[in-house]
Amino acid sequence: MSANELRFTEEHEWVTVNGDEVTVGITEYATEELGEIVFVDLGESGNQINQGDEVGSVESVKTVSGIFSPLTGEIVAINEELSDNPALINEFPLGDGWLFKIKPSNLNELEDLMSQEAYNAFIEE
Repeated sequence: MSANELRFTEEHEWVTVNGDEVTVGITEYATEELGEIVFVDLGESGNQINQGDEVGSVESVKTVSGIFSPLTGEIVAINEELSDNPALINEFPLGDGWLFKIKPSNLNELEDLMSQEAYNAFIEE
């Protein structure tokens, strides 16, 4: 996986690697399906998580949706701006609307995630 290459989960989260940190957010497709996001709950930095663990949730005008960790590791940052402005996720899902950052303990887990092409095929099904 090259730097800045996006990978995706079946839960519609995106992942990008920057050095020894991984940034996680939800995809544009997910924001379209959820509608306007009005609340975000992401727990705290410092939490140890396993791949697949629920780390928080996003609440939209339509539903509440769980956020799951795509990798095992330590949460090293939470996007604090989302507390005051959860709509950032709708406006900039691949930018300022990121959710959290992980220091992964096993980068091999990236192989479990989908490429852009595989994700596009997944959402077209």
